[in-house]
Amino acid sequence: MAYDEQFANRIRASFELQPPAVRSNITEKKMFGGIAFLYSGKMTVGIIKESLMVRIISSKMEGIMRSEHVRPMDFAKRPMKEFVYVSQEGIATEEQLLNYIELGLEHAKQKLNEL
Repeated sequence: MAYDEQFANRIRASFELQPPAVRSNITEKKMFGGIAFLYSGKMTVGIIKESLMVRIISSKMEGIMRSEHVRPMDFAKRPMKEFVYVSQEGIATEEQLLNYIELGLEHAKQKLNEL
């Protein structure tokens, strides 16, 4: 596969820490040559090569972009709106990973509320 299965298992374990109503609505889908984790059909986080891909709500993008180990997701050589990559150094601890998963869930929930 084009992504690290151990890394995917770390993400799965982090989702297991979520309340049952969240856990039961998480699905996985192969995307962008990696794997994405969706909440009620909305993308939250994923793995592309060795980086974590995270959806971030617009109002938090500027602050997140100042974080060390974060860069714009430039899939197809153009920055994508509300997407960032986080390098492995930025998610070295489970607490760091969980923080980015929470941000991805926040984005998905906001998009669902807009429907």
